[in-house]
Amino acid sequence: MSKNISISDDVYRKLKREKGDRSFSEVIEERLEAGGKLADVTGQKIFEEGTHEQVKEDIGRLSEGTLDRLDDETR
Repeated sequence: MSKNISISDDVYRKLKREKGDRSFSEVIEERLEAGGKLADVTGQKIFEEGTHEQVKEDIGRLSEGTLDRLDDETR
């Protein structure tokens, strides 16, 4: 039995590069059997530690006042 999953184009390219003549299932299973985590296979943890928080801070800073400006424009 097989299942369909959705992955980003970037992750697909990485898996395709790694798989060679193996199936995607074999690549994922091999990683999981070796003690890896699914997040390792799906392209997670590719940023340095702290990047997530920095991006959140940047988004918060850049969006400050956006709702107020939108309200002003619709009045």
